[in-house]
Amino acid sequence: MIKKPTVQPPKSLPALIEDALSIERESAKDAGAIGFIARALAIATMPHRKVQGGEFSRSNGLFTLTMYAPLSVGLPYGSYPRLLLSWLTTEAVRTKSREIELGDSLSGFMGELGLKPTGGRWGTIPNLKRQMASLFCCAISCLYRDKQRAAEMGYRMVSGSNLWWDPKSPEQRALWRSSVSLSKEFFDEVVDRPVPIDLRILGHLRRSPLALDIYSWLTYRTSYLRGPVSIPWGGLKEQFGSQYADTKKGTHHFREEFERQLKAVLKVYTGVEVETTPEFFTLKSGRPSVEPRINLKL
Repeated sequence: MIKKPTVQPPKSLPALIEDALSIERESAKDAGAIGFIARALAIATMPHRKVQGGEFSRSNGLFTLTMYAPLSVGLPYGSYPRLLLSWLTTEAVRTKSREIELGDSLSGFMGELGLKPTGGRWGTIPNLKRQMASLFCCAISCLYRDKQRAAEMGYRMVSGSNLWWDPKSPEQRALWRSSVSLSKEFFDEVVDRPVPIDLRILGHLRRSPLALDIYSWLTYRTSYLRGPVSIPWGGLKEQFGSQYADTKKGTHHFREEFERQLKAVLKVYTGVEVETTPEFFTLKSGRPSVEPRINLKL
């Protein structure tokens, strides 16, 4: 008998409404909830579900992000790598150090990610373990190409890691603190040009990788919005949902799922105005959920 995944129970409607109101009432800075993500991963994102093989690409206009991973571990996918990268990026910006300590207990670290430790085949512990292995072994290539020039930069996000936790005893403190070393290229990128985010919104949307991607992109895109921008659904599909079948029907299914997750995002990120038609997604106006030029004292 296969044991079903153990998940945290969904919040009641009043609790969800209270979450949205609290985010609107208090700024991320005042709430101590400022976080960061890497700019490249706000423009073009990781897989939403498991990918066969060791290579995956997404495009945003003239920019293409390609991810590579050993076949033995596979590519990272889903919500966990997104939560991990946000946490690592936030720590890098906060500490100004490539050496990131993860703590001396697995349960403590999972609490930082908003996860409850559960075992078994479908539990959060083995899932997180798999996604950490994939993310830490992964390399990325960023390519910008137009008619006149092409520019490429490639690097691993993590240059080394030491994980001393015992997955069978998540509460037990290890003799040594687990740690991750960010690569110099990734560290320089995220510290020099991080995208500020509201960690409360990230936690609210953590069950959906697409919702996390939509939020990250919208708060980044509004930081340089000068007027309404209309994007055809085919272009958004290449950026957010390239795992959908490359057919008109696939684009239609992508649009349905994008609009469903967009509604969830707009309940907690109220600073944007959008419009959707059968042909286009239009970002009409908006402001970042965390102003990029404020005094970000963490």
